[in-house]
Amino acid sequence: MEQAEAVSLAFITTLQLLAPRGRAVLILRDVLGFSARETAEALESTPEAVSMTLSRARAVLREHAPDGDSPARPGTAAETALIRRLTAALVAHEVDAVVALLAADVRVSMPPLPAVWQGRETAARFLTEVVFRLVPEARFVTTHANRQPAVGVYTRDNADGVWRASGLLVITLDGDRIAGLTRFESATLRSFGLPRILADDALK
Repeated sequence: MEQAEAVSLAFITTLQLLAPRGRAVLILRDVLGFSARETAEALESTPEAVSMTLSRARAVLREHAPDGDSPARPGTAAETALIRRLTAALVAHEVDAVVALLAADVRVSMPPLPAVWQGRETAARFLTEVVFRLVPEARFVTTHANRQPAVGVYTRDNADGVWRASGLLVITLDGDRIAGLTRFESATLRSFGLPRILADDALK
């Protein structure tokens, strides 16, 4: 399912075969990118118990996975152009250009943080006061997640100048507008075959 870069109905159906704790561990570890320690703290368990539960849950998924992989959803020309406009605006710190692409009720979130930023004005303040201050430089690599466009986010390490993985930004579209931006931790990138360090010739 990870290699197909999609959460399909088959995956959701297979989840029902797991015990509640197995489902919780699998989602926290493989979908949201929590570490074993963080998962253990959330479930009041131990990292060792979490690892064992995750191993069993993955075995169930492998046993019941359908034959063949569902292909990743290809992006339309309009979608590709929209994502390019978004990433170019983010690289240039052009808040107005980003806001112009957003739906009026756009929802910005960063799980596992509980905070949600709703609406264009709130999203604009969040970009200006938080994102662009904390992340002065970023580069992006396009992919798909949950049958939605997404980009791997890379930030420059000031110590050595290397572009390191910083997270996965999943983009929810509503027609020709962006209805949601959901940023996941960098651990999720391995599910999409994206590198931890971005080579110079891969910069976009």
